[in-house]
Amino acid sequence: YALVFRKLDGLAEEIERSQPPVDLWRKFIYCTSVTGPILGSVDHMQPQDFEKVVSPVSVAHFSQYKLNKLLLKQLEKLNFKICTSEGTEGLHNHLLQGREILMGHECVSVSATDQCINVIASFLKEGKCTERNIQCNILIGTDGAGSTVRKLVGIDLVGEKDLQKLVSVHFLSKDLGDYLLNERPGMLFFIFNTEAIGVLVAHDLKEGEFILQVPFYPPQQNLEDFSPEICEKLIFKLVGWELSDIDVIDIKPWVMHAEVAEKFLCCYNQIILAGDACHRFPPAGGFGMNTGVQDAHNLAWKIASVLKDIAPASILNTYETERKPIAEFNTALSVQNFRAAMEVPSALGLDPTIANSVHQLINRVAGSVLPSVLQKALLEGIFKVGRAQLSESLLNESNPLGSSRLAKLRHIFEEGKSLQLQFPAEDLGFRYLKGALVPDSNCEVGAPEAPTGHRRDFVPSANPGSRLPHMNVRVLSTEIISTLDLVSGDKVEFLLIIAPVEESYHLARAALKVAEDFKVPTKVCVLWPAGTTNEVEFRSAAELAPWKNYIDVEEVKRSSDSLSWWRICKMTDMGAILVRPDDHIAWRSKSGVSGNPKLEMEMAFSAVLGIKPVNVEGTTQP
Repeated sequence: YALVFRKLDGLAEEIERSQPPVDLWRKFIYCTSVTGPILGSVDHMQPQDFEKVVSPVSVAHFSQYKLNKLLLKQLEKLNFKICTSEGTEGLHNHLLQGREILMGHECVSVSATDQCINVIASFLKEGKCTERNIQCNILIGTDGAGSTVRKLVGIDLVGEKDLQKLVSVHFLSKDLGDYLLNERPGMLFFIFNTEAIGVLVAHDLKEGEFILQVPFYPPQQNLEDFSPEICEKLIFKLVGWELSDIDVIDIKPWVMHAEVAEKFLCCYNQIILAGDACHRFPPAGGFGMNTGVQDAHNLAWKIASVLKDIAPASILNTYETERKPIAEFNTALSVQNFRAAMEVPSALGLDPTIANSVHQLINRVAGSVLPSVLQKALLEGIFKVGRAQLSESLLNESNPLGSSRLAKLRHIFEEGKSLQLQFPAEDLGFRYLKGALVPDSNCEVGAPEAPTGHRRDFVPSANPGSRLPHMNVRVLSTEIISTLDLVSGDKVEFLLIIAPVEESYHLARAALKVAEDFKVPTKVCVLWPAGTTNEVEFRSAAELAPWKNYIDVEEVKRSSDSLSWWRICKMTDMGAILVRPDDHIAWRSKSGVSGNPKLEMEMAFSAVLGIKPVNVEGTTQP
């Protein structure tokens, strides 16, 4: 998501400055307690992750609640008003003025007419539940995995339900943070001992902020079994000592699912789902946040195009066409990654599928016979026997069984078969095969490669539907920027990238004329080879006159043997690339346009935006 946030007035840079140093979170550590023996560790960073060759930003580790604060600050910079129910007088009669963020509101009813969407939202005012009516033309449900909007409009989820139930314990301990900072820095600590099992997530070691995830087995267990006092004792068992400064902030149960909404739009495209509301994954690999941000990036320019009369409402159909396959792919990949996480306890003799089967058996057989107290004691007794597999007397190199299990564990780590953190090929290299784009002609587009569950490096591509490759370029011998920065971040504008050759200038003039006829804001980028800036200032101005909406940039090579821009794109310098406002490639010509350039660009813009060609009088053809 940091790549998208580059467009938001320095937000990516602020995240990079505010996140913990990478050496504090690059590892996953498997241990018997935070202070006990280490069973193994996995370093998820590779040298290329820091080189910024294929992306102008590196992977980031940043808590969502901290990100939310930064996003609200960004909205306030854009003159949005943050409204609270307690702080606004007569809010239930207040007409929305635009650019208002209504905090503490919950959607309780949705109805659609031909003219608009009617929403009823509830909020607390002076301790009383109050409702207000809101009318809108488009309603976007981004209200999380338990989306009320999704449920109200009757959209079902498809996939695997109830993969695992957990309790999340958010707590602070500077003492624990200081210890790990100096002795054992890492992001995730998978802790297995005879008294407890859990995953400790280190959000910020310097601040001493942690989340503990522990398995939850209702109805034998309930939230009363996870009171702050009980959670403190559980944390002490997993940490290995009693923390004197522990502060339990929040305790929440949650259920892990792997599901995608059957559709992302309804009510004639007036109601749209995005983010966790239309897909919910296991939190393995960070796909939830990344996929949600990608949804918003894809959707924003399309809604803006409709509101500004650049494209018809039918372009919103391409949101589901493009994003649903990505959500389904990421669901499968996150499930694979979750299954990989289960390989470690299985190797230690703690197969999670057996634990879940035992729980289901107790529910089916004993649930109607034994009182709840005995069911709970039975479940805990069975789990205690299972955790005995982790005793030091068994799990050591001198014990044949323990030695075999430790060897199996080492093999899992060495082969990369445990939980993975980074998926560059999927995070950066996802590609839309259909939608608001023009596939290459005479080119069979196959199905995307099936997810492997293992890290694959990102290989830049200029195929239609792919993200525009990154390369550093210099603007008229001044500032150095990324090719991704050439795409506007604050307006709907297409970008045509060409080389400074006569045929491409001819194509650019045709593109600008078609864009003018279609009323589609478009800019041309003339990308010069390194070391050829002596011609820049005059040639483009003469070739593209009378249009002024162009920019000249020069390649900045990392070294003398670095690939040129067109070689990175696997194209010739006679080619051209049309980029959408969301950085994805809408159309390209690999080695020049053989036919009429104007007709080619009319076809491209028509196909991408879903608009009809324009006739010579400047009106759309029937």
